[in-house]
Amino acid sequence: MATNIVSTTWKENMQFESDNPSDISLTMDAGEESGGEGKGYRPKALMLSSLAGCSGLDVVSLLKKMHAEVSEFRIDITAELTEDHPKFYDKVKVDYHFSDAELQPKKIQKAVNLSVTKYCGVMEMFRQFAEVEIEIFLHEL
Repeated sequence: MATNIVSTTWKENMQFESDNPSDISLTMDAGEESGGEGKGYRPKALMLSSLAGCSGLDVVSLLKKMHAEVSEFRIDITAELTEDHPKFYDKVKVDYHFSDAELQPKKIQKAVNLSVTKYCGVMEMFRQFAEVEIEIFLHEL
């Protein structure tokens, strides 16, 4: 069983620095409306970045194996927080945007579906607490 260890250290005011198993650090900070200075990632938004990164890595790897690489790929995520504390994401929409002159829609659909249903552990974590909607957009160049 794989184990990840992350160490997060308070720096000042509302800023924290967090390391990563890849030995790269990031700064998290609250927004000014919450007493911070906005000089780092917001923790909840960072969760959305993790979701996009996890699925994106899967999709790129799968498309490469399928010989269906694209020239541009972007994931946009829109998430709604609950009204009451503790606030958490209860609705999440993940939009996959692919651009290329020769798109292969069936392979793109298969790659996204495999990521969403089989490979992306972060997606599975999100499904435990949120309604997750997926949409694919194909853009011809």
